Amino acid sequence: MAQLIKKGQLVTSDEWQRLDDEAVMADYSLISLQRWQDNAESLAPLAQAGKIGLWLNSEDTADRLGDDCRQFSIIAIEFPKFSDGRGYSTARLLRERHGYRGELRSVGDVLIDQLFFMQRVGFDAFALRDDQDLNDALAAFATFSVCYQNDVHDPRPLFRRRG
Repeated sequence: MAQLIKKGQLVTSDEWQRLDDEAVMADYSLISLQRWQDNAESLAPLAQAGKIGLWLNSEDTADRLGDDCRQFSIIAIEFPKFSDGRGYSTARLLRERHGYRGELRSVGDVLIDQLFFMQRVGFDAFALRDDQDLNDALAAFATFSVCYQNDVHDPRPLFRRRG
C-alpha cells in the first residue's frame, strides 16, 4: 500500500482498493469510469451507500463523469507520471463545475513537491510513492504562506483578500 495522507494526517490503514474491470465486485473497491458507465444503474446503490468509489485514469476527464460524481464518497485520480498534469484539471473541474464534495485522492506517481498544488485544486487525500519521506510530505503543505491566485478553497485572488 502506498503511504497515505488524508486531510493533513498520516493514515496507517485504508480499506479502499483498486478493482480490475473483470473482478467480482467487493465493498470498498475503486472501479474504473468505464465499468461505472457500463453498469451505472446496478452500481448506483453501492456508490450512494459509500461501498464503491471511482478510479479515474489520466485520460478520464471530469466532463466524462459529469454530475454522476456526486454519487461517490471517494474518487481517486491517477497520475501515471509526475509530469502529467491532467489530474489537476480533473480535480478542479470536479470541485468547481460539478460540485463534488467527497474525498479526492491523488494516486500514482505522486511526489512531495506536488502536494501543495494538488491541495489547491481540490485534492484532500494523497497516496505517495513509497520512496517519499512522510515528514517532508506533511511539511510540504505549508510551502507557501500566501498565494496570489484563487483556488478551490477561496475563489478570491490576493488583491480581493486584502483589507
